Amino acid sequence: MFKNRIFGYIITTLILAGCSGTSDHGPENDWFGEYDLLSTNTPINMYGTLSDGYGLPTSDTGHNMAVLLPLSGDNAPVGKTIRTSVEAAILQSGAKNLNVSFYDTTENLDETIKTVLAGNPEIIIGPVFSNNARIVRDKKPENLPVISFTSDANSVGDGVMTMALMPTNGIETIVREMHSDNIQKFIIMAPDTDSGHLMAGTAIRAAEISEIEPVGIFFYNEKDTDSIKNTALSASLNNARTAAHTRARQVLSDILTNESLTGIEKSRMNMQLEKLSKTETVGNVPYQAILFLGNGEDTKTMASFLRYYNVGTNDAKFYGTTMWDGSDIASDLTMSGAKYATLSDINPEFNTLYEKISGVLPGRLATFGYDATNMAIGMMYSDKSNVAYLLDPSGYIGTDGLFRLKPTGDNERALRIVKLNGSGTPTELKSAPTSFATPLYNIEQRHIEPADAMELETPGIDPDNHIQIPERLRSKYNSKTIGANITESKNFQRSQIIAFLPEDDSAPIKSENFKPIKLESVNRSYIDEYEIEE
Repeated sequence: MFKNRIFGYIITTLILAGCSGTSDHGPENDWFGEYDLLSTNTPINMYGTLSDGYGLPTSDTGHNMAVLLPLSGDNAPVGKTIRTSVEAAILQSGAKNLNVSFYDTTENLDETIKTVLAGNPEIIIGPVFSNNARIVRDKKPENLPVISFTSDANSVGDGVMTMALMPTNGIETIVREMHSDNIQKFIIMAPDTDSGHLMAGTAIRAAEISEIEPVGIFFYNEKDTDSIKNTALSASLNNARTAAHTRARQVLSDILTNESLTGIEKSRMNMQLEKLSKTETVGNVPYQAILFLGNGEDTKTMASFLRYYNVGTNDAKFYGTTMWDGSDIASDLTMSGAKYATLSDINPEFNTLYEKISGVLPGRLATFGYDATNMAIGMMYSDKSNVAYLLDPSGYIGTDGLFRLKPTGDNERALRIVKLNGSGTPTELKSAPTSFATPLYNIEQRHIEPADAMELETPGIDPDNHIQIPERLRSKYNSKTIGANITESKNFQRSQIIAFLPEDDSAPIKSENFKPIKLESVNRSYIDEYEIEE
């Protein structure tokens, strides 16, 4: 176990109290009951101007906060990033009589948690990873609030909340944008992981809400060039389009060689052959858009292979999610025109503060840590109950924009839509919402079923549709459609039923054709893990 007090400039600022810091908010065993009584109003701006401090009242009562982070081992850089932001928030807040202890989650977490709980903290910041969050949730008192950084919806609840961006928010936001762009059919590209299958399931659900049809779901191995290449090959219909191209050229050549043609007909045949010699495929892909659910690096690799197989942004629009954050995809000229959902720009004053302390600009984990700490401090020094403060449905405006925590433990974050232009700085198309007065999302992550791969649904490529030959020769040179794959529609088709009511409306309506339909039960599963890259 690793434990230490805040050091350096923090020690000179805080008055470390030795008291237990027992919350005077009273017991709260039901995180839902009080939440249902709260109303949605104007969001609370957590900072205003950061240099003004948090504006907390001076308290004669000591307060106790524990912080659980990976402070050693391979994940130490993650812990260091969040620790820096925690210390910055405490310094900036000017909170008095605050006792803060840091604990390492790398080894023997069970014993570490016993030590943490023995100190009777009012709130815990952390941990970062889903398995650690589950352990803390199982061992802590239910009324003890925890603000973690896991994006696993199955690891929160019972007082464990998370600041991490939930994947459902980004997916639902970008699918809604696809609907605004009048996309009707699209395919999904996702990593072949548990979270990848569940993100694809989220996209399916979002598509149902927006009435867009997914016609193919493709999974690939992350950071595996061969897997990504093969996936792009399948999604591009390259083999069928190439075979159709070959067949079209063969038909034209055979006609020129074997048939008696007029001068005009020969000229037209030769012109078509010349045009086909400049391409390698014929026919279009049977979708208007591609939704990439992987990170920026894998997406760039996939897009490169798709273009090699003659599917570029002119053939299908590219869309992505917050998974593109942290990559250099915005500098890739070949991705120009692609859209994705992302958080608002980081508060510039926090950028300056964090860089001054650490020497580097902050990533999203740093902003999450800063906001989480200020949430924790605000709760301890507030006259409100823990539920009323932490779960205020009006939400808070933090360093990444509008967000709110939910009694289920997950959160909602307002996202904006940006468009890549190759400059390194995306163009903002739609700013993030500034209020929860109108609900932003319909999908809860814990209610998503994982999606399986789905072969591309396509009518195939008919070579004859891409050449013009004399009508008298069509039956002789008829070609077969190549690459057709039509599966039974998965969309529920509501049949039209005409009912004739009896003249006496007191009489029961009977029909020998009526048969009750047994409803299928719905199998639910949960997201496992969603990584954030610094």
